[in-house]
Amino acid sequence: MADQKPALVLHLATGGEPLLFALTAEETERLTKDLSHFVRTGSVQTIQTRDDSEVAINFSHVAAAYIDDLNRKTRVFGLH
Repeated sequence: MADQKPALVLHLATGGEPLLFALTAEETERLTKDLSHFVRTGSVQTIQTRDDSEVAINFSHVAAAYIDDLNRKTRVFGLH
């Protein structure tokens, strides 16, 4: 089995291709707990990417956000 490559996937309310941000295990754990709150409240949060960059995200412009594994070949919501 390949190593997991967690990423934050953001679908913007304006449409277009989703934005993907590769994450560390620590950031994945933090976001897994708080992601739904960020989207519900439309807050602005800074995330740490796997390459040590900091990205500020305004969640008021996000229609859907989730953590996904970049190694998965299929993309079906709710199934792993």
